[in-house]
Amino acid sequence: MKMTHLFLVLLVILIWGINFVFVKLGIQEIPPLLLCAVRFFLASIPAIFFIKRPAVPFRLVAAYGLVMFALQFTCVFTGIHAGMSPGMASVIMQVQVFFSILFGMFIFGERPSLWQMVGALISFFGIALIGFHIDAHMPLLGFLLILGAAASWGVGNLIVKKSTRINMMALVVWGSFVASFPLLLLSLIFEGPAKIIFTYHHVSWVGITALLYIVYLSTWVGYGLWNWLLSRYPISTVVPFTLLIPIVGMGGSALVLGESLDAWKLEAGLLVIGGLCINLLGARLFMTKQKEVMTET
Repeated sequence: MKMTHLFLVLLVILIWGINFVFVKLGIQEIPPLLLCAVRFFLASIPAIFFIKRPAVPFRLVAAYGLVMFALQFTCVFTGIHAGMSPGMASVIMQVQVFFSILFGMFIFGERPSLWQMVGALISFFGIALIGFHIDAHMPLLGFLLILGAAASWGVGNLIVKKSTRINMMALVVWGSFVASFPLLLLSLIFEGPAKIIFTYHHVSWVGITALLYIVYLSTWVGYGLWNWLLSRYPISTVVPFTLLIPIVGMGGSALVLGESLDAWKLEAGLLVIGGLCINLLGARLFMTKQKEVMTET
């Protein structure tokens, strides 16, 4: 990867890691479904009037918007609103890698390698450790919603790979446009017009700042650059950098929100990240070691 592209992928990781903190700040003032709807509406308007629709069937754009944006972030925002801490949410979200592998196996007939299966097993030990600490501070509903978000991200990755050689910013903008309307409808149904009006009159600069960060940095910059990198490099080159997201997420949550870094949280994070390392880098490191041994002999 070129140095400039390496800088871009690290920028995306920083933006997405800190995004969990801004989601927590945002939902303290804006109902989660409304925040999600406004996020994607602003991410698409007025850009949709200047950026042509991606040169793929509209059903693919709609699938991307509904799965990668509407479903994933409904689960993320409501999961954090239900009590899941931003730091732990950033850890659990990384099992999207294994959901991608699982869905690829069933949809495209791909066969996971031994390293991928070992890595998945270790990472899910970490998820199980988080599950054992479900209590009033980390409710089951929030835990399950974040897992659902990770699964949605996994499906979204497969959609992106079917959408190569197109304007990736256009995919983000039009996908956001598709996502905003069902989200607004869900907000009207479950949160109600009265809460929407109340939020409009009482939101502070903290909520507005959180919304602007989520819209323009996390959505436009983050997904635009991520999709652009995925379209130019193999998944195995780009995806390993997501290992850094939980580190940024947990660190940012501890510094800004005062989230405690209990021993079990660090252990769960190490298991998840360790499993991801084995999944993404195990075969490469093993082959390198084999070559070194063969060279010595």
